[in-house]
Amino acid sequence: MEKSKFIKLKKEEYGIKEYIKRNLGKGKISKLDIEYTPIGEKIVVYTSRPGLVIGRKGEKIEELTSVLKTKFKLENPHIEIREIKNPLFDSQLVADEIAMALERMGNLKFKVIAYRKLQEIMNAGALGCELRLSGKLPSDRAKSWRFAEGYLKKSGEPSKEVDRAKATALTKLGISGIKVAIMAPDKKIYDQIVITDQIKSNIKGKKEEIEEIEEKKTKKTRKN
Repeated sequence: MEKSKFIKLKKEEYGIKEYIKRNLGKGKISKLDIEYTPIGEKIVVYTSRPGLVIGRKGEKIEELTSVLKTKFKLENPHIEIREIKNPLFDSQLVADEIAMALERMGNLKFKVIAYRKLQEIMNAGALGCELRLSGKLPSDRAKSWRFAEGYLKKSGEPSKEVDRAKATALTKLGISGIKVAIMAPDKKIYDQIVITDQIKSNIKGKKEEIEEIEEKKTKKTRKN
């Protein structure tokens, strides 16, 4: 019984998330979190364009709140907007932007779109980035293309530091898939060794000790 309730709850959450994303438009929302509080449901929307999401005098928020009450039967929904400071480090926003560019510019410009976006991300200071585009991009035959630069972990504990997302683009030749993986500059690199001034001084001290020992050894050999 508890299992069926959990599945039903997750289905409802998925429906709410898809409706809000579809209503506000592709490329405006990174992710949504639904939190249940004693006073009602709290829906947190992460976006790089809070003004477009809120609307003039909050009209879009009011409209969404009324729909959530009537269509999805939420008792007291509260929508909270959180701004993403740097959208180039958010993989979902980047994937949606590439998808919209493919729909707008066409399949033949996919390399220009991918390389331009990759350079923008790396110039912004990202440690690493990987873009994968698949589908009937240059011709009628489906193929996968990879564009990557920098440092990016694929497995193990460090791979959790990589932000990943997917998106789809509806082009003239069919649906194209976009996968994005970004490692932001503030992420931790587990196998990176940072040489500080203290480490340098310790190495210098050890070096001097080794030189003194070697000098004593050479003096003893000369005496013998």
